[in-house]
Amino acid sequence: QVQLVESGGGLVQAGGSLRLSCVASGRTFSSYVMGWFRQAPGKEREFVAAIGGSTYYADSVKGRFTISRDNAKNTMYLQMNSLKPEDTAVYYCARQRAGGWIATRVENYNYWGQGTQVTVSS
Repeated sequence: QVQLVESGGGLVQAGGSLRLSCVASGRTFSSYVMGWFRQAPGKEREFVAAIGGSTYYADSVKGRFTISRDNAKNTMYLQMNSLKPEDTAVYYCARQRAGGWIATRVENYNYWGQGTQVTVSS
């Protein structure tokens, strides 16, 4: 069973930065596309970024967020800069189902962390 544990969320002022981490259990971390999603109150969970052999970002975060991974540590990161109040959400890391392409739909991911809250004040 794969376990994903996020950390690094918190309260930050608009324009500030946070770095989220996601640690995965298991030996096959490097073989899978990993992604970040977020869910704001009353809204559906939405794609933020993903990383496999390449990276892909939602338009809303492009140029402000950077996704990376350290396969030796089974860890994925999301560096979030120039944060805006609309970035406020619970952020989840997820492992994509088998396949080398990057998917952006929730149903293409089958393992999820518990989430970490990010709150950006104006």
